[in-house]
Amino acid sequence: MNIKTLKKCILIFLGSVTLVLGFIGVFLPVLPTTPFLLISSFCYVRSSKRMYDWLMNHKIFGPYLYNYMTHKAISKNTKIYSIVFLWSTLMISMFLISSLHIRIFLVIIGIVVSIHLMTLKTLSRKDMKNLYNKKSES
Repeated sequence: MNIKTLKKCILIFLGSVTLVLGFIGVFLPVLPTTPFLLISSFCYVRSSKRMYDWLMNHKIFGPYLYNYMTHKAISKNTKIYSIVFLWSTLMISMFLISSLHIRIFLVIIGIVVSIHLMTLKTLSRKDMKNLYNKKSES
């Protein structure tokens, strides 16, 4: 097996593992869905056009990935849910951890992620689907 084939197999494997984790994250609030799906798309675009096209055209994940990657936009509900969940889990973690350094680190992470989420464009679900459908038509 040459290096190129090995790299392709590793990227497909990593993309598939992160896709499964992202799917689980839809139902299990402890796992974030979007970062895992972004990693999946990163791996697939470098290894398998068929897998990348499948992911980007998926009826549930496709519009979110496309709008995030192309328009730097997410829905209002996603933005609200993400910020509430982020700070809820950070507060629980800070309550359970006694180290001041780790607590400060968690607050910094929370602030940075919140700023990132707030700077993303906010789209209605209808707008997200419309933008995605325009992509599909072209």
